Amino acid sequence: MPKLSLAKANKIIRDALKKGRDSDMQPLTVAVLDAGGHLVSMQREDGSSVLRPQIAQGKAFGCIAVGKGSRWLDAQAQTRPHFLEGLSNVSGGNIVPVPGGVLIRSKSGEILGAVGITGDTSENDEIAAVAGIEAALLIADTGA
Repeated sequence: MPKLSLAKANKIIRDALKKGRDSDMQPLTVAVLDAGGHLVSMQREDGSSVLRPQIAQGKAFGCIAVGKGSRWLDAQAQTRPHFLEGLSNVSGGNIVPVPGGVLIRSKSGEILGAVGITGDTSENDEIAAVAGIEAALLIADTGA
């Protein structure tokens, strides 16, 4: 089973933050979790607000919890709010079901972990996450 190394997680973060700066996004916070939902690495840019680390982890954790990108969770929240309420309850409120959480897959499709980004619009957060994952030569799965 391939693992997500610290070096690879830091590369994802570095390139996601670069995409944010190149695109003039608001200050971002980026969290990378492994396939077990454990934090591998996180960075919070200067000016990123106080709850951003928890939001970024919640976006990534939701992906790991259901094996889908957070865009899928967002759709479920809109069409099946009772499902998301149940997920929130069993996770202790640790799932943030909005875009910006992206699964990290190996070339063979295996889930290696997830990235959660917050700080700008959900769509821009997702764009930065995808950029970081793809720069690390891995597959980004937004759940779309």
